[in-house]
Amino acid sequence: MHGRSNHTIYRRANIVLLGFMLLGAFYLFTEYRAHLLGMLPYLIFLACPAMHLFMHRSHVHHGSGGSPKRDERASSPSRSNREMPS
Repeated sequence: MHGRSNHTIYRRANIVLLGFMLLGAFYLFTEYRAHLLGMLPYLIFLACPAMHLFMHRSHVHHGSGGSPKRDERASSPSRSNREMPS
């Protein structure tokens, strides 16, 4: 019973904290709207390099000049089976 009341207290505290954060965000937006909207073009330009950095983290970087891994050798066709472009 004691654990359940702690869970309820934490849940209520989180709701109150979320309410204060929303009120603060609303106040900041209404007071500084001109400044925030004035920075919007710069934020769009800053989003391009940020997306480039975060989107390329999922790529696997292979070392150049080395032999391919064992799994890659088995799945890739041999050099003689590849078609050469004309």
